[in-house]
Amino acid sequence: MKLWRLTRAPFVALDGAGPQRHGARYSSPGKPVVNFTSEAALAVLVALRYLQEDLSTVEDDFVLGWTEIDCVAESIVSEGDEARRRFVDEWLDSRRSLLAAVPSMVLPEADIVLMNPQHPEASNVPPLVTRAFSFAQTLHTPPMLGKLGKQS
Repeated sequence: MKLWRLTRAPFVALDGAGPQRHGARYSSPGKPVVNFTSEAALAVLVALRYLQEDLSTVEDDFVLGWTEIDCVAESIVSEGDEARRRFVDEWLDSRRSLLAAVPSMVLPEADIVLMNPQHPEASNVPPLVTRAFSFAQTLHTPPMLGKLGKQS
């Protein structure tokens, strides 16, 4: 399974340290978890939800990364934010599987795939392969080739 992550370059480690310190949408503070997406474009959409509106002020050290994991993700079917967070916290504590998938709140047709960095197989996950990612370049408005409605 190819999994995607858009993050700032200093935070590419697959250790779950950020969510452990601050919590995350699907997990409580104190619980390390690595958040991936099933699609590259979803990683961009999810990141956009957390950025300020003026993209010119966004740090310029973002990278789009991916890794391949030979594993089937456990499905998370709990409804509601608190129930889902309790389920994920229990899943993390149990270490019963490496990956769990929850439908994205941004794009329910794709998944947020959570990796438990404390699972015994986590050390076998390859590090991210990354490339530079620029919000300014990616989201610029393309120039128009001609004025709309202009007759030739």
